[in-house]
Amino acid sequence: MKKALFVDCCIRREESRTKRLADSFLARLSPDYGVQRLTLMEEGLQPLMGDFFAARQSLLAAGKLEHPRFRYARQFADADLVVIAAPFWDLSFPALLKIYIENITVEGITFGCNENGCYGICKGQNLVFLTARGGIYTGTTLEQGSRQWEALSRFFGFKGYHCIAAEGLDIAPEKAEEILAEAEEKAAALAEKL
Repeated sequence: MKKALFVDCCIRREESRTKRLADSFLARLSPDYGVQRLTLMEEGLQPLMGDFFAARQSLLAAGKLEHPRFRYARQFADADLVVIAAPFWDLSFPALLKIYIENITVEGITFGCNENGCYGICKGQNLVFLTARGGIYTGTTLEQGSRQWEALSRFFGFKGYHCIAAEGLDIAPEKAEEILAEAEEKAAALAEKL
């Protein structure tokens, strides 16, 4: 069975419009995938700083990549498909997701380095980013969330990157439900292809 990792950063939980996209995607994902859910709001993630950072660096220097400290990186690297759901906040996504990124970016697990630079070593083929935005940002330099995940997907070695965004939900509230339903259908259609 293939492994799908669902990284849930839908801060508003059941009230989240992004979670609706994720639910639509996961509902249509092939049963060939076993889905492992990681709800970031329940993980107690810490930013890399102070003693927490120093302890991590000591483990890396000693080559202790099997330490529980690197479980998020190993889980991410081992997934055949990674699905990330996070709302559009402050031109990208919630800080909690950035902290997760810090915790999965581990040399020797998710990427490697040689004389030519860094290269991805994750086994996943596709990374999917699902998001809901109050405004319309696709194609602008203001949108940094999807752009960051697209760059990270290449850095980690994924072959395909996909983003489904429901946009303009707060610009035209009377059309929000229609916009969201259309994005849900796109998410479901993408899930069927992967």
